[in-house]
Amino acid sequence: MELLQVADNVAREKNIDREIVVAAMEEAIQKAGRSKYGHDQDIRAHIDRKNGSIELKRYREVMEDGAEIENEVAQLTIEQAQKIKPDAKAGDFLIDDLPPLDFGRIAAQTAKQVIMQKVREAERARQYAEFKDRVGEIINGVVKRVEYGNSTIDIQGRAEALLRRDEALPREHLNTGERVRAIIYEVREEQRGPQIFLSRTHPEFMAKLFMQEVPEIYDGIIEIKAVARDPGSRAKIAVLSHDSGIDPVGACVGMRGSRVQAVVNELQGEKIDIIPWTEDIASFIVNALQPAAVVKVVLDEDKKRMDVVVPDDQLSLAIGRRGQNVRLASMLVGWDIDILTEAEESERRAEEFKTRSSLFMEALDVDDVIAHLLVAEGFTNIHEIVETPLDELNQIEGFEDEISQELQNRAAVYLEKKAQELKQKQNELGLQDDLAAFEGLPPAQILILGEKGIKTLDDLADLAGDELIELLGEGQLTAKEANDVIMAARAHWFEDEAAESAEEASSESEDGESATAAAQ
Repeated sequence: MELLQVADNVAREKNIDREIVVAAMEEAIQKAGRSKYGHDQDIRAHIDRKNGSIELKRYREVMEDGAEIENEVAQLTIEQAQKIKPDAKAGDFLIDDLPPLDFGRIAAQTAKQVIMQKVREAERARQYAEFKDRVGEIINGVVKRVEYGNSTIDIQGRAEALLRRDEALPREHLNTGERVRAIIYEVREEQRGPQIFLSRTHPEFMAKLFMQEVPEIYDGIIEIKAVARDPGSRAKIAVLSHDSGIDPVGACVGMRGSRVQAVVNELQGEKIDIIPWTEDIASFIVNALQPAAVVKVVLDEDKKRMDVVVPDDQLSLAIGRRGQNVRLASMLVGWDIDILTEAEESERRAEEFKTRSSLFMEALDVDDVIAHLLVAEGFTNIHEIVETPLDELNQIEGFEDEISQELQNRAAVYLEKKAQELKQKQNELGLQDDLAAFEGLPPAQILILGEKGIKTLDDLADLAGDELIELLGEGQLTAKEANDVIMAARAHWFEDEAAESAEEASSESEDGESATAAAQ
């Protein structure tokens, strides 16, 4: 009974199944038995689950007639077995009782190591099974030790987790024995056991803190749509109410700011802007840039970029200290944001107007009045003039069928001339047709690549994103755009591989049908 009491105590202490501990004890006794009687012996131990008595037995397997004997100690031929047990047959085991073990110091130490190893493995398996589905959950723990800024957190005595220095709030110094709240952001099963990683800087941590403080969020009446944080300093959170009678911002702030203040206190004074979320991206960015006032928003939906115009005296407020305000707003909406003053925006628009007007005057051989009218109507390039229906061109003040038709004819001639010049330039550079026809880059940029030795689509596909940016010059492409171009250039590789695989499969199928026909 003493063994069972030990097993019960260990199982209770480590919070694992008692059967696992008893099985580990049996394995330890078996190992000790093999140390005494020989490691080649098939020694098996059994502990009675009711009275704790130990049975130690030796097993010898009866092999089939003519089978090779690999272990003479643990295997017998049928002839040898039948001398001991006349009715023995292949596959049977001859079982001999062995006297109880008298554990010596070495055997006892070995047994203890085996038991502790099995218990540790079971404990790790239990911890992983318990925490693998708890990613995204806030836990309360106690700091067990701190090493080089990395804190080991004891989670209610059930597991240990790691709060790395870069996942703790800046200027936050945790001390041993201190209570701490954090979110589980990753659980990995590693050789030394499950690794539970915690974070206090993750945006989801703030979202879950609001869920704990604001019942309407917990109930689903208010939804957190986005969170952007500069941990320990400032954050923005966008909220949406599914009940028109409830103000999402007011609910999150709480009476006299009690709800938001509870979150701020947990985050060591991190200032939080609570912003109403809206599907209209322009209105959303106006809200996100608060407290700065916004005059105008110009969107480029293809590139997910926007120009935000603010009064001159609001520029520093919109950008924020070290660009914090605009950076958080950009993270919140998922768009790149350029902040401009009204004077800068006016200057930029004037420059664009001048550049486009000059283009139309040169390309279409028209005076500045017609060029200005085209720019004012929103035309940005010659292609748009060719592609626009005549009746739409006629709606421009002062335009008639004759003028519109002539403009389209001149535009078509200009584009044809440019296409011929482009083709000639491509030939002079030795560009292959596959690169010249590539639609992922404008012709002007393809020519730049050709001048720098990129002659084929494969040459382009072999580049890395940063190499492409370097070849084209800074400011031409973002890192994401460059990587997208490279992947588009590589697309034909995957198509060729798929075609080859399909061809091989078809060939194998035809060979198989031929072989079947020949056999018939």
